[in-house]
This record gives sequence, structure tokens and C-alpha cells, in this order.
Amino acid sequence: MTRPPARIGDPLSAVDTPALIIELEAFEKNLHRLPESLVGKPVRIRPHAKTHKSPVIALKQIALGAVGVCCQKVSEAEAMVYGGVKDVFVSNEIVGAQKLERLAALAKLAKIGVAIDDAQNILDLEAIATKHNAQLDVYIEINVGTPRCGVMPGEPALVLAKIIVSCKHLRFSGLHAYHGKAQHVRAYADRGANIHAASSHALETKQLLEANGIPCPIITGAGTGTYQFEAASKVYNEIQPGSYIFMDADYGRNRAEDGAAFTQFENSLFVWTTVMSKPAIDRAVCDAGLKAHSVDSGMPAVVGYPGIEFAGASDEHGVLKISNAKTSLMLGDKIKLIPGHCDPTVNLYDWYVCVRNGIVEQLWPITARGAVY
Repeated sequence: MTRPPARIGDPLSAVDTPALIIELEAFEKNLHRLPESLVGKPVRIRPHAKTHKSPVIALKQIALGAVGVCCQKVSEAEAMVYGGVKDVFVSNEIVGAQKLERLAALAKLAKIGVAIDDAQNILDLEAIATKHNAQLDVYIEINVGTPRCGVMPGEPALVLAKIIVSCKHLRFSGLHAYHGKAQHVRAYADRGANIHAASSHALETKQLLEANGIPCPIITGAGTGTYQFEAASKVYNEIQPGSYIFMDADYGRNRAEDGAAFTQFENSLFVWTTVMSKPAIDRAVCDAGLKAHSVDSGMPAVVGYPGIEFAGASDEHGVLKISNAKTSLMLGDKIKLIPGHCDPTVNLYDWYVCVRNGIVEQLWPITARGAVY
């Protein structure tokens, strides 16, 4: 890891750049708002740790009632378990001897689940779990609208479930029914329609399994953009939102039921950057380029300067377009950017610089940074 860009007690102005900033007041509100919004709903919360990659944050979520976390990679799961998290669902297919060895070893230390969509993968999991005398929870991933991983609902899932229940070291735990594309459908009603269809597919599959004598205890899925629909569906009983703790510029484009901006959760994550060049009256350049934030979901938003737009990025440079003559930037000025996509932006940093009232209060390591295998 690189050394932190700040020290506890530093003013925000002294934090070196680029840095990843958490505004603690907004972050803590977000942490509490999710469980508060689900009071009375028969769902449990399993937040997605691929967003924050931090056992520190995972344990805060668990302290507020989460049953554990999701992650996408074995190395992320290792970071969570070694950091004190005892219930992890790898909501992704894990293939390859090295990864399966590590997954089975991890199941000796914590409750570990994994998603599958292939019969051979089930047999490979059973073989490695038998070798380690470990138990793995196995979820069948079904395609509920995002054409990525997952078998089709219904009969293809039943075929896989029959194989799982025949295995001595695997527990069939339910269905993974995550609709990723729906998270960023802008209109509220359209997001709801997507999840209604996903719920129908999941329910159809659950009923088919149970008609064949195979209990389906958990249907898990949902994200920050849709979780309220899954929670109200009476089909899903576990949800996996991740970005709610931070939010980003892309989620800011979603709309609420009344057509207004989606503001249930606040932006708490920012890239802190310095103006390194001011070569023209209508242009400045900051030190946060492609290696400081992800632009796969669009450019970041500039905070506090309505006349300035983040217009483009190269490896180490961010170009700021200045369209308001009354707005000025000087060499050395520092500004906040709301990342376009929080998850891959987090993966670029070793540290969260946690700020309250303009003072650095805590430094949290991003333990699973680079955990992609």
C-alpha cells in the first residue's frame, strides 16, 4: 500500500491529491437509512462489498443488522473474512483450480456461499469441498433480465438444483436473481416494471423447485436503484445494495417516483483534486485523470462550482471547462468531484480519507483494492 495522503487531524485543505474522501456525516446517514427504510419488510440485508472493498465498512453494516456481505471475487472474500466478516456470499461464478482451493479453505473459517450456473462447476465445487471437508452454500444464478451469467428460469435451474442436493458437501441455499441493468433505468416506473418481471421469473423457479421436493429458502438480489421493489415483491427475502453508502454521479441521474432526482441517499464519496494548470480563461486542468476515477458511466460532477464542467480526462489530467466568467480557479485550488461510478473508482485507491467538519477524523485502508482474482 502507498502511504496515506493525510494524517488524522489534518484540515481537508492539507490532504494531498488525488485522494478519495468520505464525508462521514453523509456516509453515516446512508448507513442508517437503508435499514430504516426496510422496517417491517420481510427481507434481510446483505450489502455488496464490491462497492467499498473494506472490512471496516462491512462490519459497520453488520452492526446495523446486515447478515453478512456479498462480494464478487475470492480475493475480496478473503479480505472480508480475514477482516472479521463471518458470512460472505460470492455472488459470482468461481472457476479454476486455484480459486476453488482458496474458496474451500475459506469455508473452514467462515460461512461461504457461491453462485453457479453450470453442472460441471457444481461437480468441481463438490470435489474441492470434499477434499477440504468443508461445506459451501450454493446459489443457482438465474437470468432475470441482465444477459450476463445465469441459466434461464424454470427447468434449467431445476436440473442444476437436483445435482446440488445430491452432493454431500454442498448446501442448496436458493436463487441468485440479480437484475443489474435495472439499477440504472432512469424512470421509477420502468425500474419497477423490470423488477416485477424479475420477481415473476424467480417465483416461477422457486415454485418449480418446491413442486419437485427441493426447498428454496433464499431468493437474493437487488441493488441500490431497485431494492425497494424487491423488498416489496414478497418474492425476494434478501437484498444486496452496495452503492447506497456512497452514491455517484450516475445514480444521481435516476429519478424518484415523483420524477424528481433520486435523493434518498446522499453523495458521501468524493475525489479530492488540485488545479495543476490554468492555461486559458475557459480551461483549467486538475490532477485527477483516468487513474484517479472511473469514467465508464460518464464524467465526474464538479461540486460547488456551477460554472465548471469536468470535460475530459487522460491518464493523469482532468480537463475542466469554465463557462461562467464569474467563476475563477487558481493554481493550487482544490475541488471535490463526485465520481461517475463509485465501485471501480474505489478500486484505484489504497485509503479512504474520512472527514468530518473539514477535519480528517479517520483513515481506513481499502483492504481489497486490486482484489480481482
